[in-house]
Amino acid sequence: MAIASVCSTAQTQIDEILEEFKGRTIKNVFYVACGGSSALMYPSKYFVDRESSNVTAEVYNSNEFIYRDPQTLGENSLVILCSHKGKTPETTEAAKFAKKKGALVVSLMYVETAPLADESDYIVNYSWAPPGELDPHPEFMNYAVLYRLTAGLLYIKEGNDKYEKFVNSLESMDAVLRKVKIQYTEKAKAYAQEYKDEPTIYTMASGSNYGIAYSFAICILMEMQWINSHAIHAGEFFHGPFEILDENCPFILLMGLDETRPMEERALKFLQEHGKKLLILDAKDIDLTGFDEEVKKYLVPLVLNFVLRVYAVELAEARNHPLEVRRYMFKVPY
Repeated sequence: MAIASVCSTAQTQIDEILEEFKGRTIKNVFYVACGGSSALMYPSKYFVDRESSNVTAEVYNSNEFIYRDPQTLGENSLVILCSHKGKTPETTEAAKFAKKKGALVVSLMYVETAPLADESDYIVNYSWAPPGELDPHPEFMNYAVLYRLTAGLLYIKEGNDKYEKFVNSLESMDAVLRKVKIQYTEKAKAYAQEYKDEPTIYTMASGSNYGIAYSFAICILMEMQWINSHAIHAGEFFHGPFEILDENCPFILLMGLDETRPMEERALKFLQEHGKKLLILDAKDIDLTGFDEEVKKYLVPLVLNFVLRVYAVELAEARNHPLEVRRYMFKVPY
């Protein structure tokens, strides 16, 4: 798809879906995907949890969605799925499963045609750029499309006024990310040189940012760099994981602006008292000019995700381990 047409195509697709919302009763939203595509759905679930009094939201791994067979899934359900190239078999099967249950099925993907598209009622083609590179249209990247759909749903069903604030704020995403790349590139280079030989790096966050930490741990560190990792919820840190901390144990802590920040601040205090190898990425240190105050906390995950991608690129360079290298994925039967 030509770059110039990405925005208009995605907006038209989103408008059609929002129009469909008007004629349907929707009581619950199921966000369904695998891996990084699943992780990017956590911020939207957080938004629904915080903002809606009538609609509930859950995030499911595609296969477990089918095996667990939620009894609340039905004709009053919205199922939003995501697969980068629309070829993830489990996600395609989950779409087919949801349609059989009578749910409205919406799928996000980077490509125009794919098996997942064939099993969906609607699709949205989002904008995409490789890790660490500036997306030509970040206002329509996958995270942003999810927010447009989710906030749009609550606007239509409950009159939530944050939809327009999201739309307006997303227009500033390009400027924010450009400043972020300048702010963090040299820091990422230095970090990569210092930590390139570490066998293990833990990530931690909470609330709307937890999915970002999870994605970095499983998709970047484990999948793309073969570094042992685990995403730790800041609220769970003191219920087991903190015993692994010592002066030689690297931690990355994401600190957001949402209501769960006190948990991250508590974790930060302990990390600084008992650890040394720390990378603290705090949204308070980032210029978020252009973001509406009421939705800023929800947009932080999109920004921190980009920051981590900048670090990923430099880490891969320092380790001479390209992000594209795989041992098993797409190479052996699984």
